[in-house]
Formats: sequence, structure tokens, C-alpha cells
Amino acid sequence: MNQPASTPSKSLAGTGLLAALAASLCCLTPLLAIVGGLGGVASTFSWLEPLRPYLIALTVGVLGFAWYHKLRPVPVAADDCGCPVPAKPSLMQSRGFLASVTVLAALLLAFPYYSSRFYPAAAPKLVAATSTVPVWQTSSYRIGGMTCEACARHVEHDVQQLPGVQSVQVSYDQGTAQVRFDPAVTPAAQVEKAINGTGYPVLNPTPSR
Repeated sequence: MNQPASTPSKSLAGTGLLAALAASLCCLTPLLAIVGGLGGVASTFSWLEPLRPYLIALTVGVLGFAWYHKLRPVPVAADDCGCPVPAKPSLMQSRGFLASVTVLAALLLAFPYYSSRFYPAAAPKLVAATSTVPVWQTSSYRIGGMTCEACARHVEHDVQQLPGVQSVQVSYDQGTAQVRFDPAVTPAAQVEKAINGTGYPVLNPTPSR
């Protein structure tokens, strides 16, 4: 008899988890782009970044109400003789399930703060011996669409794969990247192409010659 009264907490838990997932998608997709080779889809959910504070508030509010609904006293059912009958909620209506959803939602909401730890470290490059001394060039780029550290690491990872690139430094909060490369090995246009290929466009492209 108490089972219908517990049903809203199940729906609230699902809503809270979806809101937490939506709040972290803008920073989750760059990691998936590297792991799964998804390329330009990394910035697909960057439009969610301005909504992130509202999604966080929605997650906290919905899960808070779910816990209130779960912990509030409920009338105990009685059988024909008037003896109390303990309620037997299903697994998805239990406090343990709601606690698991809450922990998972918290991990999703905090993902932008620890996502950079999951990115593979850049492998050291072997510099081939040549008769000519490399003439290194450092170029600065303004990049659009980056919303968290995961986005910056995505750009760094892809640009660092180019053979003529010596170092890459990307700042998502400033929306900039500094790339030191050998234009004789990797032209500037190829560096810009690699940045654009991550889904975050270069806002100050080099003029065509």
C-alpha cells in the first residue's frame, strides 16, 4: 500500500540525474572525442555552458526534494487485524538507490574540476637529426567555444600530435592558445586546421596568401 507513495522519489531521482548529466555534457564530450575519436562533436554541447548554474540548481533542488520525500514519515499500513505491515519498497525505490543516484550526480557535477586527469599524457617526441637547424615559430590563436579545462586539454592533445609542433599551451578561460612549431615541417595552416578539427574554431585565422 505504501509503494505508490514512494514512486515520486524514483522519478525525481531520474530527473536529478539527467539534469546533472546535462550540466556536465559541455565538459564530458571533449574527453569522449579523444577516447572515441569523435572529432568535431566535442563542441556540440558547448551551448549548455551558460545554463550550467541553472542545471546545477535544478539537480540540487530535485534531489533534495527526493530525499525529503524519502525521509518524511509515512503512515504504516495495517492488515485486517490492525497489525502494522512493514512496507517493502523495490530496489529502485529504496534509500540505497537514491543515495547511489545522488553520488553519481555529484560526480557528474564536479566532472569539469577533475576531467583533465583522464586525458592521456603527451608522448615525448623524437627529434630526427637533420642538417638544418629548426627555425621555431610561436603563434597565438584566439579560440572560440571552450568552456572548461577539458576543452583546453582536447585542443592541446590534437595539436601536439602534429610532427612539427614543439609545445602547445591552451587557456580555456582566456580562450587562447600558443603553439611553438617548425613551419618548415608543419605549416601554420595545418596547425589551424588541427585546432578547428577539435570543434573549437580559430577566431583569428592567418590571412591567405
